[in-house]
Amino acid sequence: MEEVRIALRNVGKIRPDSIEDYLASGGYEALQKARSLDRSELIATIEETSRLRGRGGAAFSTGKKWSSAYASKEETKYLVCNADEGEPGTYKDRVIMEGDPHTVIEGILIGAYAVGAKECFIYVRGEYQKSIELLRKAVKAAEEKGFTGDVKIRVVSGAGAYVCGEGTAIVNSLEGLRGEPRLKPPSMAVKGLHQKPTVVNNVETFAVIPEIVNRGAAWFGSIGAEKFPGTKLMCLSGDVVNKVCVELPTNATLRDVVEGFGGGAANGKKLKAIQLGGSSCGFVTPDKLDTPIDFDFIRAIGAALGSGAVFVLDETRNVVDILAEIARFFRHESCGKCTPCREGTMRVAELLDKLSAGEGTKADVELIKTLSGYMQKTCFCPLGQSATTAFMSALKLFTEDFDAKLKKEA
Repeated sequence: MEEVRIALRNVGKIRPDSIEDYLASGGYEALQKARSLDRSELIATIEETSRLRGRGGAAFSTGKKWSSAYASKEETKYLVCNADEGEPGTYKDRVIMEGDPHTVIEGILIGAYAVGAKECFIYVRGEYQKSIELLRKAVKAAEEKGFTGDVKIRVVSGAGAYVCGEGTAIVNSLEGLRGEPRLKPPSMAVKGLHQKPTVVNNVETFAVIPEIVNRGAAWFGSIGAEKFPGTKLMCLSGDVVNKVCVELPTNATLRDVVEGFGGGAANGKKLKAIQLGGSSCGFVTPDKLDTPIDFDFIRAIGAALGSGAVFVLDETRNVVDILAEIARFFRHESCGKCTPCREGTMRVAELLDKLSAGEGTKADVELIKTLSGYMQKTCFCPLGQSATTAFMSALKLFTEDFDAKLKKEA
């Protein structure tokens, strides 16, 4: 399987700080083409012909988001690019922003035209200083060339809060409030930023929009899996030979990713597991390597494509140690808005630290299972609801790892 570069088509080929290089590669031609189309026609092209689904993790139809905002009678509408890439092991958006920031800007401008938004925001995590610098320079260059027209794009730096990867938390942050999620419904397309219709899409989603407009939605829809067409960026990390970000058609398999591009487990070790999609997702064992990186196929095996993170574990790892690290992460990142998450993540972290140290008991494992059930049902947002997903997955797949960590009876 070979890479099919759409979002990454210019990365490594042009200077990211040069609008002239981007223009020479055909940049902003798609924007001119899009603006010549009727808005409803453009949205239908994205929704029905390309069948583009969001690349941020939820895989919701991009066209449906746009059509909901477009249909609103509100005069003021907003568009937000979610570049708050906080999922551990994920760095695909950074690769795009630091390699080809103008494709993100062009995608945003096409989206803004489609829904009728005049104010756009790119919300970037604060640690991505190079991305922020390049995006601001790209916005200024696009303004000077007249591509932005009457649309204002602002690059906003977040404070590194994991929860601000969630759309409503981003909106709260943009309003100067605490980065906490909001209750839904209403959807963001109905009442988002300043209670106005707001579209939130991921960096990777915006990056492919110009090529869809330029080369045709049918072309994009013919690539990869039928119900999740196009390409997906996958980020390899952990016990793997090659820690790389690759863009593959969505009918490629996990084997293509891990063994083909990743080179398999490092140092001659055997592959034990893959945590696919990020820390809030479960594990996949080697017998599932022939599963396509299609959102629906991955979900069918009880896993999640998520952000495209591929965390590889070799045979020397005990997953309980990994789970303890994940639990500490969620304890730190809980916004504290709801009691089940604020207290639950703390207690789960304490119990997993105890298990990892070899001091835990079967009763501790059962208590985490009980807490997990409560958190999944009562936490306000997906952070708390999925904070123990990795634990529940590992408990099913690696019972022996838990047994090996239980406190030995005297």
